[in-house]
Amino acid sequence: MKRVLFTVLAIIAYCTATEAQSIIDGNDQRNPNDFYQKPEFIGKKAMPYPSVRWNDVIWEEVVWREIDFNEKFNQFFYFPKNAEQSTQGRISLVNLIMRGVRSGEIPVYEDDDMEKELDLNDAIIQLAGAPYTVEEEITDEYGNPVYDDETDEIKKRSVIKTRSFDSTSAVKIKLKEKWYIDKQDTRQKVRIVGLSFYYQKENAAGERNYTWSWWIPMDDMRVRQVLVNANAYDENNDVVERSYDDIFIQRYFDSYVIRTSNTPNRSISEYMADLDAVLESQRLEDLIYDIESDMWEY
Repeated sequence: MKRVLFTVLAIIAYCTATEAQSIIDGNDQRNPNDFYQKPEFIGKKAMPYPSVRWNDVIWEEVVWREIDFNEKFNQFFYFPKNAEQSTQGRISLVNLIMRGVRSGEIPVYEDDDMEKELDLNDAIIQLAGAPYTVEEEITDEYGNPVYDDETDEIKKRSVIKTRSFDSTSAVKIKLKEKWYIDKQDTRQKVRIVGLSFYYQKENAAGERNYTWSWWIPMDDMRVRQVLVNANAYDENNDVVERSYDDIFIQRYFDSYVIRTSNTPNRSISEYMADLDAVLESQRLEDLIYDIESDMWEY
C-alpha cells in the first residue's frame, strides 16, 4: 500500500514539475512578451444586433450626447497619444478610427443624417485641411542658394504641402443614439447610430479653432468589426479583453446629453448656459430613463 501511495505521489510530483518547467521555458508559439499562452484577440467577429421590426417599436427618441476625454473615467479613449509607439497593443479610439478610414474599412458621412457618403480623399482633406503652397529657396548640391543671373536674387520654387492630422487634437466625441421601447419584451433599449469627434483644426490663416469631424455609422457592421478587434485599456486589470465595441454596447463611459428630439430642433447650448445647461442636460437624461418606469403605472 505504501509503495502504491509513493508511486502516485511521484507521478503527481513529476507532472507538476513538467508543467512548471513548460511554463518557465515557454514554447515557440508563445509571444516572448508573455509568460503564459494568451488567446488571439485579433480576428474576432462582431456579433450582429438583434433585428427590430418597425411594428414593434412603440416609442422612440433621438438623443445626442458628448463624451469628454478630459473626464478621468474617459481617458482610455484618448491614450496612448503616439500610434507608432509600443504600447502593449493599445490604440486610442481616434487613431483606431483614422486607421480604419484610411484603409477604407470605415465609411464616413457628411452629417449625422448619414445620407451622403464622403470620398476618402475629401474626408482626409476636411479633417486635416486643404494642401497649401509655399515658396522655397532653390539650392545646389552643396546646399548653397542659387541666384538668378538677371535679378541677382535667390531663385525660388513653389512647393505644395499637405497638412497632417494630429489625433491628440481630438478632445471629445459626439454620439447620436436612438432610444426606443420594444413591445415584444416591453423594455427600453438604445442603439448608437453615429459618432463624430471634436478636434482642433488650423485654417488657411494659420489660426486654430475647434470643429466637428464627419460622422461614422456605428450601426454598420464594417465599423463594428474594426472596433471589436481593438482592445480598450482597463486601468484596473491588464488581462481584461474589452474591445471598443464592448465599451459602446455596455455603455462604459461618462457622458452628458446635449440635445434630444424637440420641436425647434435645437441643442441645449442654444437656449441655456452654464449651470442651467448642466441642470437641463440632467433633466433630459432623467426623462429618458423615466419613460420605461412610467409605462407600468396604472
